[in-house]
Amino acid sequence: MSGGLGVHAQSLQEAKDRIYYQRYSSAAGILRNIIKSDPRNTEAWYLLTRCYLKDDKIPSFWDSVPAVPADLENSPFIACAKGDVLLRHGKKDSAAVFFKMALADSREKDPAILSAVAIAHIRADSGNAAYALDLLSKAIKLDKKNPAFYVEQGNAYRKMYNGTEAYKAYSKANELNPGYAEAAYRLGELFVAQNNPDLYLKYFRQATAADSAYAPAWYALYYYYYFRDADRALNYLNRYISVSDPDPANIYKKADLLYLSKKYPDAIREADLLLSVQNLAVDPRLYKLLAYSYDELNDSVKALNLMQTYFKKQPDSLLIPKDFESMANMYSRFQGKEDSAAIYLSKAITMEKDSTVKLNYYKKIADLYKKINDYKSQSEWLGRYYQSNARAGNVDLFNWGISAYLAKNYLLADSVFALYSEKYPTQTFGYYWKARSDIAIDTAMEKGLAVPAYKEVIKLSMNDSTGHPNKKWLIEAYGYMAAYEANTEKNYSEAMEYLENLLAEDPGNLSAKKYIEILKKNNARSAISKNK
Repeated sequence: MSGGLGVHAQSLQEAKDRIYYQRYSSAAGILRNIIKSDPRNTEAWYLLTRCYLKDDKIPSFWDSVPAVPADLENSPFIACAKGDVLLRHGKKDSAAVFFKMALADSREKDPAILSAVAIAHIRADSGNAAYALDLLSKAIKLDKKNPAFYVEQGNAYRKMYNGTEAYKAYSKANELNPGYAEAAYRLGELFVAQNNPDLYLKYFRQATAADSAYAPAWYALYYYYYFRDADRALNYLNRYISVSDPDPANIYKKADLLYLSKKYPDAIREADLLLSVQNLAVDPRLYKLLAYSYDELNDSVKALNLMQTYFKKQPDSLLIPKDFESMANMYSRFQGKEDSAAIYLSKAITMEKDSTVKLNYYKKIADLYKKINDYKSQSEWLGRYYQSNARAGNVDLFNWGISAYLAKNYLLADSVFALYSEKYPTQTFGYYWKARSDIAIDTAMEKGLAVPAYKEVIKLSMNDSTGHPNKKWLIEAYGYMAAYEANTEKNYSEAMEYLENLLAEDPGNLSAKKYIEILKKNNARSAISKNK
């Protein structure tokens, strides 16, 4: 074998190794170099197709197909490549033509071709797993010691939802070659599907112990701990990055974990590193991560600016309710921006499906409007909160009524406090504030709208064995009733009785004493007038 051919053979194996380790980008680079120097290397063409399929870059493959030497276009590996692409696109009949061509040309005696067709059927949604198993059985007869064939058997069984046989196939691969990390990794995946962390963590760790360069197992461990232990997840992510192809997405993952670990300056450093790469279209979420980090460091200005950048760059279809809530929280930190914060929360409400979360948003918006004394808007959102909340209590109803009262929407306040009195008839709050609302509606005291409510305030206060719950309210009720009886009903005796009761509560009330004297004189004049 010449030196040049030896280099090609060695490089092809290196490319296969990269594919095994799921390092598709660097594998594709090696394969492109091989094809450039040896366009007749059909296996390199096939392997490059698999890399493109994995990275969803099919158009790139078809653009390069014309470069295949014309006399090799229907050779087994090229036919496998074409069939693989067609099957991945759901064109089963067209793919079958090329697969049959590849199998016939190799007389079904080449394990690599048998495996290639089987893998295509296993990976494609429209593939036939049973047919793949048949092909793999033939490949194993030709090469009984190859653990890759047993792993693919396991994959085919998984496609058929036959976990028992998949386990046997993966275990066989593991027995044949304990250093073949993919076998242990696939066993781990089986138990992920069964939600058995004790076993899948065991196999993922076994895979990394068998081959510390096997990136998928490190990633699986990172993903598991991402939701449980950010520091451990970061350790596994670093191991994964060290044996993976360079990928900006990995820097984002690292920055994300640093943020979760509350290492905000480090998260910012990693994110800035990613942003410094020229001509790189970064994931817009990077700006959100930066915004969150600066927010945690109490740099509200930078946090808000970065969040605004995130909103500009992230497509509307990918925005989630939490994004709008975060933007609202950042706006709320600036005096005078409460309106903007409320607008973002209202947008979150239109997207949110969880009713409990929506209720929380209602309260937050109401609190924002309370801060700027916009009681009309506060009342609107507190009303939504109460009416949508099966667990709402007397405090929620009371707050709604008070906000309506402060907004000078006295009719609404009257209705809310009427409901309060109906639901909590032993409490004075509803009656008192209904009376106050009625006074605001009936300013001239012509209709005496507040009379029934104030009578209930007096009644409840007098029957309270613990003492008057609010002496001021009782005095106010006596005062109103006295004024109504004197001015509207002209019942001076009744008015004086209310004033006497008022003095019993507030002996030093000079106004009450004064009005009693006036009413006595009025009463006397009335009596004289009647006797004439």
